[in-house]
Amino acid sequence: MMLLSESIGMTARAINLEIAQKPTTNSQNLSPAQQRAYAQAKQLLQTANQLLQQGTPASRQQALAKYLEALKIWREIGDSSQEATTLLSIGTLYYFQGDNSKALEYFNQGLSIRRQLKDRLGEAVMLQSIAGAYYNLEEKLKALEYYNQALSIFQAEKQSYFAAGVLIGIGRIYFTSGETQKALDFYNQALNLQRASQDLDGQVNTLETIGRAYSQLGEPQKALTALNQALEIQRTRKNIAGQVDTLTNIATLYSSLGDNQRARETLNQILELQKQLSQPDPNRQAITYMGIGVTYVVANDYQKALEYYNQARSLFQKSGSASAEAEVLIQISFVYDELGQQQKALSALNQALTLQRAQKNRSREAFTLGNIGDIYASFGNYQQALDFYNQALALQRQSKEFSGEAATLTSLAQLYEFLGDYQLSVDTYNQALDKFRKIGDRSQEAKILDHIGNVYRSASKPEKALDYYNQALQLWRKQGALFQEFATLTGLIRAYESLKDYPKALDTANQALTLAKKQQSTFSEASALGLLGRVYLAAGDYQKSLDFSQQANSKFRALGLLSGEANTLRNLGKVYNALKQYQQAIENYNQELTLLRQLGDRTAEAETLYNMAVSERDRNNLEAARNQIESTIKIVEDIRTRVTSQDLRTSYFASVQKYYEFYVDLLMRSHKQQPSKGDDALALQASERARARSLLDLLAEANADIREGIDPKLLESERSLQKQLDAQEKLSLKLSSSGNKTEIQKLEQQTQALLEQYRQLQAKIRATSPRYAALTQPQTLSLKQIQQQILDDNTLLLEYALGEERSYLWAVSKNSITSYELPKRAEIAAAVQEFRKVLISPIQRTSPAAAATPLTQMILAPVAQQLGQRRLVIVADGALQYIPFAALNTPSAKTNSYEPLAVNHEIITLPSASTLGVLRQETTGRKPAPKALAVIADPIFSLNDERVKVKPPTQANSNQNLDLQQLSRSAREASIAFDRLPFTRQEADTILSLVPAKERKQAYDFAANRSVATNAQLSQYRIIHFATHGILNSQNPELSGVVLSLFDETGKPQNGFLRLHDIFNLKLPAELVVLSACETGLGEEVKGEGLIGLTRGFMYAGSPRVLVSLWGVDDRGTSELMKKFYSKMLQQGLKPAAALRAAQVEMWRNPDYSAPYFWAPFTLQGEWR
Repeated sequence: MMLLSESIGMTARAINLEIAQKPTTNSQNLSPAQQRAYAQAKQLLQTANQLLQQGTPASRQQALAKYLEALKIWREIGDSSQEATTLLSIGTLYYFQGDNSKALEYFNQGLSIRRQLKDRLGEAVMLQSIAGAYYNLEEKLKALEYYNQALSIFQAEKQSYFAAGVLIGIGRIYFTSGETQKALDFYNQALNLQRASQDLDGQVNTLETIGRAYSQLGEPQKALTALNQALEIQRTRKNIAGQVDTLTNIATLYSSLGDNQRARETLNQILELQKQLSQPDPNRQAITYMGIGVTYVVANDYQKALEYYNQARSLFQKSGSASAEAEVLIQISFVYDELGQQQKALSALNQALTLQRAQKNRSREAFTLGNIGDIYASFGNYQQALDFYNQALALQRQSKEFSGEAATLTSLAQLYEFLGDYQLSVDTYNQALDKFRKIGDRSQEAKILDHIGNVYRSASKPEKALDYYNQALQLWRKQGALFQEFATLTGLIRAYESLKDYPKALDTANQALTLAKKQQSTFSEASALGLLGRVYLAAGDYQKSLDFSQQANSKFRALGLLSGEANTLRNLGKVYNALKQYQQAIENYNQELTLLRQLGDRTAEAETLYNMAVSERDRNNLEAARNQIESTIKIVEDIRTRVTSQDLRTSYFASVQKYYEFYVDLLMRSHKQQPSKGDDALALQASERARARSLLDLLAEANADIREGIDPKLLESERSLQKQLDAQEKLSLKLSSSGNKTEIQKLEQQTQALLEQYRQLQAKIRATSPRYAALTQPQTLSLKQIQQQILDDNTLLLEYALGEERSYLWAVSKNSITSYELPKRAEIAAAVQEFRKVLISPIQRTSPAAAATPLTQMILAPVAQQLGQRRLVIVADGALQYIPFAALNTPSAKTNSYEPLAVNHEIITLPSASTLGVLRQETTGRKPAPKALAVIADPIFSLNDERVKVKPPTQANSNQNLDLQQLSRSAREASIAFDRLPFTRQEADTILSLVPAKERKQAYDFAANRSVATNAQLSQYRIIHFATHGILNSQNPELSGVVLSLFDETGKPQNGFLRLHDIFNLKLPAELVVLSACETGLGEEVKGEGLIGLTRGFMYAGSPRVLVSLWGVDDRGTSELMKKFYSKMLQQGLKPAAALRAAQVEMWRNPDYSAPYFWAPFTLQGEWR
């Protein structure tokens, strides 16, 4: 970091020389009074210069007063030359303080005088100063114009020193505009002039500037060459302060290259040199402290880093260097963010912002706004993050700062990627790419291409990922950036693995190996060998996998890199398992386990125990396998309390699902071998535990506010501890790869102390709010509890668990459990796809038997004898969540005949049996709401709607609003067009007519809006009916929601998307919520999510029953079903489940609506009693 911009340094030096070269006025021509005044003015100037050198804000103000006093005297005695010189000094002082407008006022007065005096050299110095001020005001074209005028005069006057200074200024304009090559041309012209005139100071400054330019271009070796030349000059001159400056730049470059050893060595040289200075410059000292702070950050010793940063800040404050102080505050904020203390990080950034705004430094202000956006994104407060990014973007676009704009666009793209909106992420990355290409920043261009490749890989589009990785690769190779090339090759390998294109994956891995050898990097070589081992394993070439994995393991061991050694041992274990050499597999896993325990990596430990369980199972040692998988689950349960951040929670959740699926399968295998042991009941409970956790995960994912009524101080402490635990977890991941046992142990002690605080706090919260405990730590029910608390004599629970190799069904009655093995997940999913396709096909839907029968045989025939005419409670899994069980064929139906399951059974679906236990606890003893029915129907979706009478001239920019973006994305992913639903109004009128006027509420048209849906008055009604579009998103459940009016009466866009997290935060103690026009697609299934997303939201808002549909039915059919359903419920007094069944059977028997398409998608979830 530079304390002052190069422009200040160059202009100040030019001014001093210009002053020195001015001829002094002959005071003998003056009267005695004027001579006294002249002497007084000269004394004032001398005092002012001394005050200026002190460098404090107070001394600068005193200097200004002296200059202004001298200026008045020069004007009184008519000394125009001295007046111009003093105007230059005053302007320069304002320039140093960052008040460039005021500086220009004085420089222009001086310019006018120099031109009157026909003083060409003085005129050129003024022009150069004016250019510098315009540059700081970001008026670069004006700056260029004045620099060129100054350059022309300096060249004519053969003033090479001054000409070099101007060339530097012009180069800087091109550099900050992104034209780096052009900038380098001007810098080199300046350097040639400085060498010719033996201007050593100038050479040093220019070489350092060239070093920074090459660093920006991604050519570190050229940068280092330039900086070392500068250092050699400083050593030749024995200029200790100069050596300190240049070594600081070299240390910074080493840090940016990741060579922290050399960076630290260089900084230690600086410290030794600082000791030799008689009066150390506080600013230079501060910069050194900052550099040392950076090395501690890299070493993850954040407390030490803070100590050095705060020392640097104190020194900058004393010298009045506000811009530099702001830079330290930014570094301090980074440390606090890493420590998980985001409020302190925000405080530091806001202090920096205040300083930057006072300095009118728009470029750095935008940078700080971007950092604030990053912090809010880490909170999960994405709308505020978006707001700050857009503020930064606006500033950068105003000042045409392309590199900053590109960096902010990159942050936005990363935010969209994190939110799973891959298309918007790619679009935004492409905007950044365009800017970096205009600038000519090849390093950033390659980085963005690599990022886009990663996004496409995350979006499961490996072919597109390959295209972008290859573009990045070409650029890295042109730049000779071997480390980055290696990283991109890793991405390529993974993309080829996704495509199962193992020959190309192997070819790429071999390229990575060749590159590693060229780098002479043992670490990279070991990594490449490990990659080869992994790809050969996936390709089924176990012998080669063994060979490469052993080579990689040997190299990692020699490096003492425990994490690398552990990874290769895991691969070896998998290879031996594939070769059916189970004992050797387990031996390798045990070695890996020892290393992981040394590293303190419990997440990896859980995975290894799981792998050991797989090997034990594969050699039919089920008891040992069970011990290992239960150890895995114990670890997962133990570390769960520290996994609170969204990214870590997501990876944790995926691993939980895999472990539980294995555990269920293992218990069912054991049950098959020894049916009398009761392992099928344990398997059912394990399945319930996994489902309860997915429910909990979605609650957290939706940022649900389920801490109502708890002391805010407790909640703030909880959030603070969660962030600190997240930070510790991230740090643990960093340290686990370093193998530094002392640091790992120290971290583990800190983490345990935080965890103990967290557990004590949780105990306080549980004591304060039993509801909080029930929701965040749901106790899954055992078989006995399900039978006693959930089921009655006329109800049969059918719980499904779909697995990779086989699936399971448990049929549980009040006094029995029977379990069945079903086909694997893929077979069931294929049958579901076929059945669903027939149900919604305009042609095939009238003949559902052909598709219904195979699926019925697959999932219901085994349990047919137990069905009778009992109520069926379905806990579905996977693709089964997307089919209406009511439309399956009755298993006992005759061949080629069709009798829907609904004819003989009430059918209810549940997220898990345990969920109903929680719901019943919640609703026991609750007083029914006083009024009967609220209907929200027929909202405004489009400006083209005839009900919108006023059309606004322009629409608001939807990119500024995350809610509108998310709605647009939800609709895009679900292929939904928000057309008006005319029959919903008729449907609503009919339903409302069944209820007395004082018992009902209607909200139509503009009134069918988000404000009404979130109003507390809605809690006065027992039934809430939404007759509007709904979105059920299986890939991204947080994008599920209900769509209400998107425009107000003036035609102004408004947020009409009642998203899942909004629903969680409603207070709706209703008996029933009905969503009569929902739509969904059978997208990628996420275990425990998807369809039940909206249901859960309304359940936790307070409703024990939710009626939703599995596909969008034409609204005439929906209207017909709803009339029948409400009539049977409100007039005939049937319970919702019985009313739905009766309405569906009546529709089936009506020739106009007999196809399941019209009546089957509606499914009741929750309580049937």
